[in-house]
Amino acid sequence: MKLFLDTENFIDTNQPLDISIPLSNTSNNLKAWYVDTPMIEPVRIEGFIGLVAEGGSVNFRNIFFNPHGHGTHTECLGHITPEIYSVNTSLKTYFFNAYVLTIIPEIKVTDCGIDLVITKAQLEEKLKGLETEALIIRTLPNDENKQHQNYSDTNPAYLDCDCISIIDAIGVKHLLVDLPSVDKESDGGILAFHHAFWKVPENPQFDKTITEFVFVKDSISDGHYILNLQTAPFENDASPSRPVLYKIIKG
Repeated sequence: MKLFLDTENFIDTNQPLDISIPLSNTSNNLKAWYVDTPMIEPVRIEGFIGLVAEGGSVNFRNIFFNPHGHGTHTECLGHITPEIYSVNTSLKTYFFNAYVLTIIPEIKVTDCGIDLVITKAQLEEKLKGLETEALIIRTLPNDENKQHQNYSDTNPAYLDCDCISIIDAIGVKHLLVDLPSVDKESDGGILAFHHAFWKVPENPQFDKTITEFVFVKDSISDGHYILNLQTAPFENDASPSRPVLYKIIKG
């Protein structure tokens, strides 16, 4: 179906570009933050079994997982505040102007070793003059292993806190990355980028979200899109999500 954005441009809702990573109870499921593999198992109580293959009348399974550590998820400022604010109430609209940007993180030598960092200079060069509600950052290399890797204790790439000035300047409310976190894996609990993005505690931004663990296929070019960002309605600081892009087509 064509959905017109204005008199000249539209999106085709029959051609979604899903950039989420599915969750499964297999060793192939990605992991971070030292969590175990998700569990999906049938309920077994008082003679009832929730598995048709074993004689049950229905498949009726419990799922145990961590939204931050097991797959594509969207989080709000409740991730870093004493009060648990819910992403289910922070995200109130679901379609946004979006921009996909590919970046090779730079090597940075620190006291602890070598980091891979997305820098302010990189964003400034690539985003100058741009305005967008949502920014999707794809890092290189971009192999399929991103969907299955165990990121725990690997010191993945992250964003330098100085990037915030560029992100704010172009109007970003929703930041999506293909990394386990926008911050360094082991930073002593500072989470500098999270705090700067949400302006916590000085000026909390309740309408802004961060989505981590997306996967943007190589077939998706850099440029402007419409983003549909949907979350499962969990009352929690983070929820599994399914961000979907649509190409903007000139009529």
